[in-house]
Amino acid sequence: MAESPDTRIAALQAELDALRAEMQDFTYAVSHDLRAPLRHILSYAHLVQEDAGPQLTAEVQDFLTTITDSARHMGVLLDGLGALSRVGSLPLDIGPVCLQEFVEAACAELASQCPQRSVEWRIDSDLPLVQADAALLRQALAQVLGNAWKFCAPREHAVIEISAAWAEDGGCVDLQVRDNGVGYNPALQAQLFRVFGRLHSAKQFDGIGMGLVLTRKMLERFGATVSVQGELDGGCSVLLRLRRA
Repeated sequence: MAESPDTRIAALQAELDALRAEMQDFTYAVSHDLRAPLRHILSYAHLVQEDAGPQLTAEVQDFLTTITDSARHMGVLLDGLGALSRVGSLPLDIGPVCLQEFVEAACAELASQCPQRSVEWRIDSDLPLVQADAALLRQALAQVLGNAWKFCAPREHAVIEISAAWAEDGGCVDLQVRDNGVGYNPALQAQLFRVFGRLHSAKQFDGIGMGLVLTRKMLERFGATVSVQGELDGGCSVLLRLRRA
């Protein structure tokens, strides 16, 4: 007897859920279990620097500095993997969320962190209510707005626009965040949502390439999506598609 479409869909969903759980466990194990050897590397490198430093040549001291700097950077990468693994296990509390309040609070937080910067915020005054997990949406907005803030820093007149419109299906809201920053090469579009995928060098901008990955995973938890479009030296546009409240 052939299985029904509903049975097949349920089986595929169960398989997908199992794969997600397995990936989450793997990510947690990697981020957690690598910390002990990493601590050993840092500790013994410091001991060598303290005990034998004066006896070492300048070149060897530079080697040790490279070892410790690389180990610290690996620690930051493991922190990113740990954050990614935790998103999948956070409890959900989905309900109506006021986009206006959340967006304005996130923008004010960014401005307070760097009061010497001049950024023109263009925020719609009638952002709607959406159906979301408040904690995850707040973090996702912080990531998206933080990226806009960061990548328009080189501009003498930085502008960040935030607007919303009803999606074509009528059941969703499209929240758009546009900036006039440095943008990115569209040929690198496929790297946007890769873990540790960076489109700019660390010398240009800080970060480890986890912001958009975390954003997408957070939004997926409550049925929302994110997409990005940009051009080199032509700014960037991020679209969050959220369910209407």
